[in-house]
Amino acid sequence: MSLGDCWKQLSWFYYQYLLVTALYMLEPWERTVFNSLLISVAGMAVYTGYVFMPQHIMAILHYFEVVQ
Repeated sequence: MSLGDCWKQLSWFYYQYLLVTALYMLEPWERTVFNSLLISVAGMAVYTGYVFMPQHIMAILHYFEVVQ
């Protein structure tokens, strides 16, 4: 796949994202604010999962006596 085809595919995915989320109706600065907030919340969720999930998984395994 050439670079032009990849760019065309990414543009198509971005256009679909705009249509599904109805962001195409917003002005560019509003779209930027929304996307920044979305990326920030998603990043915090991934970080929280990475930090705290091992503790919860170990607590569950201890509760069900899978791990001693």
